[in-house]
Amino acid sequence: MHRSRIAATLTGLILAGSGLSACSGSDGPDDTVDAFLEGWRTANLSKVGFVTAAGSKISAEDVYKQLRELSGDLAKSTVLLATAGEAKENGENASEPIKLDWTLPGGASWSYQSTVRLTKHNTDGWKVVWEPAIVHSELTDGDKLGLRRKAADRGDLLDAAGKPLVTPRAVVTIGISPERIEDKGKLLKELQSALKTVDVTINQEDLDTRLKGSDPTAFVEVVTLRRPDYDKIRDKVRNLPGTVFQEANRDLAPTRMFARALLGTVDQATRDDINANPDNLAQGDMVGHGGLQQRYDGDLRGVPGQAVVIARRTPDDKVEDSQVYSVEPVAGKPVKTSIDVDTQIAADTAVAAEKNPSALVAVKISDSSVLAVSNGPDGGTVDTALTGQVPPGSTFKMVSALGLLDKNAVTLDGKVDCPATKKVSGREFKNSHDMELGSVPFRTDFAKSCNTAFVNLAPKLGADGLRAAATSVGIGAGWDLGMDSFSGKVSPAASDTELAAATFGQGATAVSPIAMASATAAVARGQFKQPRLVLEPAPKIAPDGAKLADTSIKPLQTMMREVVTKGTAEALKNVNGGPVSGKTGTAEFQDGSDETHSWFIGWQGDVAFAVMVQKGGLGSEAAVPVVNRFLTALNKP
Repeated sequence: MHRSRIAATLTGLILAGSGLSACSGSDGPDDTVDAFLEGWRTANLSKVGFVTAAGSKISAEDVYKQLRELSGDLAKSTVLLATAGEAKENGENASEPIKLDWTLPGGASWSYQSTVRLTKHNTDGWKVVWEPAIVHSELTDGDKLGLRRKAADRGDLLDAAGKPLVTPRAVVTIGISPERIEDKGKLLKELQSALKTVDVTINQEDLDTRLKGSDPTAFVEVVTLRRPDYDKIRDKVRNLPGTVFQEANRDLAPTRMFARALLGTVDQATRDDINANPDNLAQGDMVGHGGLQQRYDGDLRGVPGQAVVIARRTPDDKVEDSQVYSVEPVAGKPVKTSIDVDTQIAADTAVAAEKNPSALVAVKISDSSVLAVSNGPDGGTVDTALTGQVPPGSTFKMVSALGLLDKNAVTLDGKVDCPATKKVSGREFKNSHDMELGSVPFRTDFAKSCNTAFVNLAPKLGADGLRAAATSVGIGAGWDLGMDSFSGKVSPAASDTELAAATFGQGATAVSPIAMASATAAVARGQFKQPRLVLEPAPKIAPDGAKLADTSIKPLQTMMREVVTKGTAEALKNVNGGPVSGKTGTAEFQDGSDETHSWFIGWQGDVAFAVMVQKGGLGSEAAVPVVNRFLTALNKP
């Protein structure tokens, strides 16, 4: 009669091996196999007798010890042992098939058939013939089952054209071999000098400490350079006594600072990474840190595969693997962005030349896709371009002017007084450099960025008008770019003084460069459309705003052009690429301080942009030169 028995579920084979002394077997071979499987599960083989294949006795304790050693890396996994069919007897010998099901890390199942052989002794019944083949048919003495992780191909971050932003690129790692050093002080000094020419600095104190703690023959890494950077200093470092070099390919963006804060990096998993995600990460895995690489790490990383191997020592005491089972990895999924490589490089070039921290965002007006997200001067790790929260200064006059035009409170040529100072409820407001224009057309007030003119107009705009105008260009709206971002918040303007300050971008109003670039694109387009950064997997997009009234948007566009032709941004009048429209801004950010952030928002052709330079002074002093460099690089022949 056919029988089938599930004998035991083993969880964690590394258990305390107490009570493992062997005794006589049970009545039949089936019962003996059941007792063996139960004893394996409970780490108590005392009810089973064992002999070796040669017929000599072996203790249950030794058998269990060998079970643990043979199981190797799988010893902490879960295994389901099941008997199938019935034992076949042949005189004093018998055999019975068993099925082993291992649940591997990650949940994959590995199942196979094995066989338990038995022999009968007249005095003490059936005994299990102990041999490594019980665990797996290919195991022999000294072997171990091992797990080998098979890394999945990481998904790419793609640009707007669907091409990888990060691809394998040649690098050279400069290192030091301690035994080759002739003069350590001179070596470190000359290395530092050479590296400075490619804008790289090293921590000499840290390097010296590592050198002291290294073996004489060790390769002590100094820095890894992209091949083009290394080639620039090759002749300066190649012959320095003590230097050694390694060439390789690494997955890198087009340039060292290319959208660094936005993209993030891919590095080996840290102990903190593994502790936070033990089911999916192991030592040696590559993990995204910061930016898109971290935000979409689960999609990009894919699912690693694994191989079960028999690790076997060779006669020359090396270990060789023989694969017996494999689960293939599942490649990561790509993440497509709207980034345009040429625009991003132009933006990075522009902010790199500004010594103060700065940010530049460029948006395509026609479809609101984000073309560039840049943080200077070195790419940064904090993405101020998307998440910064700072006062917009006079760039917010674009919003206030829109609200005033919507309310028919002003016209292009209607006169608005621009005194040097203006008091509201006892608080004095003033213009930069004590500018005083007198009673001039509103377009002149706007082009010259007169604060007091907007203070005079604040009662006509009102808090409601300010909020409505800001909302119409998307400031403070609910966005999902696929990355953290700040769409801005508008001052409640609950008092006369706060309303006056808010009309020219001070007070409680705060924005980010992406918020102002998007608002500028809305003015250039005549309608708000949510900026789009991550295209696949696409987040939920906010609905388009209502079309802005031509009677408001056309005059506003005219005034923003005049900022460049006859106002505070005349330095952009003849920049490459065609006419530029925009608005400068100078934002106070701390009471009692003369330091200000420098802003410029504007557009040229189909590209809208916002630039903010921290502590840069007037908009015309720092932000406008950044824009000049950006448009020059973007429109180079």
